[in-house]
Amino acid sequence: MIAIVDSGIANLRSVQKAFERVGHGAKVVEDPRLMKEARGIVLPGVGAFADGIAKLTRAGFIEPLLREIERGKPVLGICLGLHFLFSESEEFGRHPGLNLIPGKVVRFPHPPLGPGKPSAPLKVPLIGWVPIQIQKAAPLFVGIPDGSHFYFVHSYYVAPADAEVVAATATYGAPFAAVIWRENLMATQFHPEKSQALGLRLLKNFGDLAARC
Repeated sequence: MIAIVDSGIANLRSVQKAFERVGHGAKVVEDPRLMKEARGIVLPGVGAFADGIAKLTRAGFIEPLLREIERGKPVLGICLGLHFLFSESEEFGRHPGLNLIPGKVVRFPHPPLGPGKPSAPLKVPLIGWVPIQIQKAAPLFVGIPDGSHFYFVHSYYVAPADAEVVAATATYGAPFAAVIWRENLMATQFHPEKSQALGLRLLKNFGDLAARC
């Protein structure tokens, strides 16, 4: 069973149904203790960073989640779930994250930074299909070619202190981290559950990995 953390800030049923479509049982869990029984954990989320961390804290998920990560259990963050893994976020002030991956969450430049004359301001949030550039052969990418398109909806992105954790990038004004991978921690800025066949393949890859653990 894959445990989907009930953060109260996402359409969790769509993630659950996506896993079921690729043959992996998944359950939305409101009781943090159930994470111990799961083969893998999914940390989804949409909305504001500070609100999300506060809801996870009130629901008692933080310490049990950290324990399962320490045990080596595969964890997949999606969108805001990716942001939670980092040291801090600059969204509406400065807010501490789980500090599992050094770095911070920042807003898209407006206008984008780069050489030459200033370009037109970016439309924020980024909404739509964007290709990814694979940087390393992460377990999530089995059967997923470089340049595949995934569905993004976000105004903030992660800026890791160590570029080695970046498994794939995407470009919006400038390259940014689209997928991170470090040992048992994996996370996507895009929404695989909204990314049609390739998104389902990515979720299947995570489910297959969890089943082997």
